[in-house]
Order: sequence, then structure tokens, then C-alpha cells
Amino acid sequence: MNPLVSDVLRAAPVIDGHNDLPMQLRAQRSYSVEGLDQPLPGVQTDLPRLRAGGVGAQFWSVYVPSDLPEPEAVVATMEQVDAVHRMVAAYPAALTIACTAGDVRRAWADGRIASLIGIEGGHSLATSLGVLRSFARLGVRYVTLTHNNNTSWADSAAEKPAVGGLTDAGRAIVREMQRIGVLADLSHVAPVTMHAALDVAVAPVIFSHSSAKAVTDHRRNVPDDVLTRLRDNGGVVQLTFVPIFVSAEIVAWTAAMREESERLGLAEEEDWWPAAPAPGTTPEFAGPSPRKQHPELAGWLAANPRPEATIGQVADHIEHARDVAGVDHIGLGGDYDGTDSLPVGLEDVTGYPRLLSELADRGWSGADLQKLTGLNMLRVLQVSEDVAEEPLWARTR
Repeated sequence: MNPLVSDVLRAAPVIDGHNDLPMQLRAQRSYSVEGLDQPLPGVQTDLPRLRAGGVGAQFWSVYVPSDLPEPEAVVATMEQVDAVHRMVAAYPAALTIACTAGDVRRAWADGRIASLIGIEGGHSLATSLGVLRSFARLGVRYVTLTHNNNTSWADSAAEKPAVGGLTDAGRAIVREMQRIGVLADLSHVAPVTMHAALDVAVAPVIFSHSSAKAVTDHRRNVPDDVLTRLRDNGGVVQLTFVPIFVSAEIVAWTAAMREESERLGLAEEEDWWPAAPAPGTTPEFAGPSPRKQHPELAGWLAANPRPEATIGQVADHIEHARDVAGVDHIGLGGDYDGTDSLPVGLEDVTGYPRLLSELADRGWSGADLQKLTGLNMLRVLQVSEDVAEEPLWARTR
């Protein structure tokens, strides 16, 4: 590790924008939070590894699939929010709920990891401002406007745009989010939606886990014209580690694999979303999500092994975003426990110091690394609080 990195992480621990451990707690452990204070098999995140990775604040994603009926999505999201609060309550010496920039600073001073909450997809709001405000009172600090399906009011990057970015209802939802101090997260949305949200934003927006489209041409990445507007908005793009977002070779390999799957007539595998534990039942730990093995595809996979993404490729995305948006508008959003593979050296949440060492070796200063790890996101939190007319999370504290 470059010796500069230890000093950086002491001064500005990582504020990571997106971690899907709550989803894994549901899928693998029936929402049990036991054992997180020791190395936990089957996940990429636990408390010892967060410490080793220099993480000082984590936005826990409370993701539910975007093809769920909206009322069902609201219930499932509530269960995810409950899981975060239960996890924090179980480890009070290590974790603390945070809603404000001041909460994050106090957590750092106390040697605890600030736990913030982000909803991954506007379907979880059921097109209801009342639901949005209720989640805000529970500590939710960002909402990703879509996941992989369009909502009735916003276009996703994963589907053909249907409403031209945002409808009038969508613009009203973004305005209400900023009025009450909830960040608008533009990861997962179509470029036309990014621009539409920036058109109405009066506070900084974020990308909680995205990379640079100019470096890797993937639909989930951010175009340069949006990065330029992000600078003017004062927001932050939190660069992610997802291999297909950072490696053009993996994009090409995935396209070829899908073409071969289609040739063989294999159906695309659906996301696994197990039922929540029923009251009065004994939790059953299901283990990692089952992956179908297709013997018909085995020969092609043996002849065409999946390429590996690298720390260097992630660093390339960070440097491109810095060059276009500016060093004050970049951060980190690993997407740990939301993807089954990660770049070599970033396989779990201990990887941040290795990435920072790569950047330090490229000539980054300690001051710029501190902006990347935490100070930029801390500023965004503070500005969003200052702009909010009625920060609902503050009324419960």
C-alpha cells in the first residue's frame, strides 16, 4: 500500500454510495444479522472487512426488484429498511444510523461507521409523495429514480424510453425529494432522464454507482455531456467497480455469450428474489442464490473464459470523470454484494486501499484522494440539507 493512503483514510474515510448487503441478508440469511462482526462467508461485506477497507460511511441499498407490483415493492422496501435498522442496532459499537453530514462527522469522531440508506428504484415509492416522505422520516437519504424497468414517471437505461425522461409527476417527485432533503440518484436512468432531472434540480444530484460511458460504452454509464452538467449542478458521480461497467472486453464477451445462449435457445436467467421470513417460522438460511448450469453452454464457456476486470480499469474511469466533471465531483460506489464478480484486487470491501494506492502511484495528491473518498459526498450531504425546506429526517431526531 502506498504510505499516503493510510493518511488519506484517517482524514477522510470512504463514503461508499451503494452496498447491497441488505439484499443478501434477505436472500441468504432470512434477514438474520448475526455474525456480521466476524468474517462472514458467502458475502463481500462484514464489519471486520469494512474496517480493513477504510469505510467510514456506507449507503446501504434497500433494493427490491423493479418488476414487483408497486404496492408489493413498498412492503419489501420497508422490510429492507428494517433490516438496516436492525443491523445497526445489533452492533452499536461499530455502526450508527446517519442522516446528515454532521451525523457522519460524529460517527467518524466516535470510530463508528455511519450507516445511511438509499432506495434503489422509484417503483418503491408507488408514485406516492406520502410514501416518499414516510421513507424520509425513516432515514432514507437518496432514491434512485428507476432500476431496470421504466416507472410510469421516469425512463430507465435498461428499457426503451417511454415518457421522454420525466413526466410532470416525475418532475414533481424530484422537486419534493430535494425539498425534504432526499438526494436524487441518477444511476440506472436513461440519459434523457439524467438531463430532465438536472433541468429541475435545485440541489446536487448523485450517481450512487455508475462509471464513465466514454471509457466503457455501457448503457449504465454516464455520458460526458451529463458529467459536464453534474459539475455545474454541484453533484457527485460515485464510480463503481462492476466489471461489465468498467471493461470493454467484458462488454464484448457478455454480448457474445448472450448471442450463443440465444442460438442454443436458452432463456435468460431471472433475478432470484426469495420470500421474506414469515412470522412464527424458524429462519432457513438459503445460501447464495442458485445459478443454473447450462450444459449446452459449457463448451463455449470453456473455450471463451470470461475476461477479468482490473483495478487499473476502475482507476481509468475515475480519472476520466475527474477530467470531465472535476475532482470536486467524484466519489466511490462499489456495488458490493450487488454483483457476483468484481475486478481483481477489489473482490470485497477490503479493496479500497488498493484502488487508492493505484491512484496515488499515478500521482494523485492526498488532498484530491480525500475528496474522492469522502469529502465530496460530505459536501453534497451538507448542501442538500442547506437547500431543503423541510428535512423530514431531522424532525425525528
